[in-house]
Amino acid sequence: MSGELIFVLVVLAVMLVLFVSNRIRLDLVALMGLLALTLGGVISTGEALAGFAEPVVLMIAALFVVGAGLFQTGVADALGRQVERLAGFGVTTLTAVIMLVTAILSAFLSSTGTVAVMLPVVLAIARRQRIPASRLLMPVAFAALLGGMLTLIGTPPNLIVSDQLAQAGLDAFGFFDFTAPGLVMLLIGMVCMLVLAPHLLPDRSAGERVPARAGWGELFENYGLRERLVRLKVPAGSQLAASDINSSELRSRFGVTVVAIVSQTRRGRFSRKAEPGSIIRDDDLLHVVGRSEQIDQIIDLFGLKRVSGRSDLPQPVELIDALVPPRSNFIGRTLRDLRLHSGAGVTVLAQRVPGSDGEPADLDRPLAVGDALLMTGNAKSMRRVARGQRDLVLLGELGGEHELDLRKAPLAIAVLLLMMLAMTFGWMANVTAVLLAAVVLVLTRCVSMDEAYRSINFEAVVLIAAILPMATALDSTGGLELATGHLLELTGDHGPLVLMAALFVFTAALSQIVSNTATTVLVAPIAIQAALSMDVNPHAVVMTVAIAASAAFATPVASPVNTLVYSAGNFRCTDFARIGIPLQILLLIGTLLVVPVVFPL
Repeated sequence: MSGELIFVLVVLAVMLVLFVSNRIRLDLVALMGLLALTLGGVISTGEALAGFAEPVVLMIAALFVVGAGLFQTGVADALGRQVERLAGFGVTTLTAVIMLVTAILSAFLSSTGTVAVMLPVVLAIARRQRIPASRLLMPVAFAALLGGMLTLIGTPPNLIVSDQLAQAGLDAFGFFDFTAPGLVMLLIGMVCMLVLAPHLLPDRSAGERVPARAGWGELFENYGLRERLVRLKVPAGSQLAASDINSSELRSRFGVTVVAIVSQTRRGRFSRKAEPGSIIRDDDLLHVVGRSEQIDQIIDLFGLKRVSGRSDLPQPVELIDALVPPRSNFIGRTLRDLRLHSGAGVTVLAQRVPGSDGEPADLDRPLAVGDALLMTGNAKSMRRVARGQRDLVLLGELGGEHELDLRKAPLAIAVLLLMMLAMTFGWMANVTAVLLAAVVLVLTRCVSMDEAYRSINFEAVVLIAAILPMATALDSTGGLELATGHLLELTGDHGPLVLMAALFVFTAALSQIVSNTATTVLVAPIAIQAALSMDVNPHAVVMTVAIAASAAFATPVASPVNTLVYSAGNFRCTDFARIGIPLQILLLIGTLLVVPVVFPL
C-alpha cells in the first residue's frame, strides 16, 4: 500500500467521521476533503474541479428548478389534496392511496419537498377521520423514499450510478429503467406498511402533532403550555399601562409572551390578539405563557395581579404548529436573531425538540431540523414566514386558506412530460433536456428566476461535485483496485447474487449514517469494477447499489423525510428500526429476485 493511498484513506476516514458526527455541513466536509487531496498532491487542480463540470451535477441542480415549477404552479398541492377524495374510508385504503400519491410525486420531485406538501394534508385527514396521525406519517416518509426508486430523476443516487456507468464506457440507464424494479420495491413497501406496521408500530397518538383546527387546548397540551397559560390583570398605575407589547420587553427581557388581551370598554369586554404594537391599558386582562418563575418576576416588578380560575384562550387568536425542514434559513439561528415577533408579526409560543416534551419558546436556543414550533399571528404573516414550506412546514390549516392558482399547471406538466420523452427516446443529451426544461419553466414564469435559485439545494450540488474527485483519487492510487480485490475475495467464489447482497447490505448500512449521495459516489465505482472482474452485468450490480442507497428507513436521521415526520408523529428512534430493518430485509430479497430478471446477469 503506497503512501499516497494511505493519505487518501486517512482523508476519507476523517470525512466519514465528520459526516456521521453531523457537526459540520456535509458540503463543507466534502470541500475540506477535496482541498486536502489537492494540497497533498494526490490529484491536480483540474481533477479537483472536474466534479463541478460533471453533467450529473448540472442535472441535479436543474431538476430542483423543474421541481420548483411543479410546486409553484400548484401541481403537487393539487394532487396531494385529492388524496382523501380518492381514498374513501378505512385506514388500509387511505394508507395505500397516500403511499401511491406520495410515491408518484417523489418519482419526479424531491422527496423532502414531497413530504412537505403531504404533511399538512395527511394531518388534516387524520384529524377529520379520527385516525392517529402516526399511522399515516411513517408510510408517507417511506413512500417518498420508495418513489425515488421509480425513475432516473427520482433521487440523486439513481443519477450517480447512471453517470458512473457512462464514465466506465458502458451504457447509461434510461429514464424508465428504474421503473420495473422500483415498482416491485414500492409494492413490497406498501405490503410491509399495511400488514406488518400495524403490529410492529405502537400507537403514538398521545401527544402527536395535530392540525391547528383541532383547537387551542389540544395544541397547548401537546406543547406543554396548558398549565403555563396564566391570566394577569394590569392595575391602574402599573408601569405596563400605556406601553405596547414590544416596548414592554415582557418577551425579549423576561421570556413571557402575551397571547391575547381582554379590555373593558363602555360597550363591554372585547378580546384582541396581542401583536407587537398592541397597547396595554389600565385594567386589561393579559393572557400570558411562560415559565412560572418568569411570570412571578413580572408580577412583582409591574404589580400585576394573578386572576384565578380556568384560563381559556380568547377566540381571535390563530394558532398553528410547524416544523423546521432541511435547508431552512432558520437552522442554526435563534428566535431572537430571526425577530419574527417584532419584524414579521409572528409569535412563537413554544418549541418542541424531536423526542422531547414541549416548552415555552427559548429565544436564545438555535433551531435545528425537525424542531416543532407553536405559532400565533395572522394567516398572511405566517404563510410569509413559512415561505412556501421552505423555511417552515405548516402542519395545520390556516383561516382564510387561499385557493391554488392552477392556471399554469398544464404548462408545467407539459414541460415535464416533454423532458421525460426527450430523455427516454434520446432526442438530446439528458443534461440538455433537463436544463432546457428548467429554462422554459423560468421563461414562461411558472417559476421566477429568484425562486429557481432558491429552490436549488446547493448543499447537495456542492457535496456531489466535491466528493466525485475522491473516486478519482482512489482510482489513481490503487484504492479502487484494492477495495475491489477484497470484495471479490469475500464474495467471488459464491456467485453474483452474493456480490449483490454484500453491496446492498454495505450500502444500506452506510446510508443510515452518511448521506446516501456520498455513499453512492464511493460505492458505485467499486461495484462496477467488481462486476466487470466477475464478468457480471454491471447494470444489475449498480441497480442494487441505487436501491440500497434509497433504503434509508432504519433511523430518523437516515433521511430528511424521516426527520420531518419524526416530530410530527411523536415517534421514537426505535420505531424506525422496528419497521425499517424488516423492510430493508424484504427489499434485499426483492432486489435479488427481481433485478437479475430485468438485467440478466
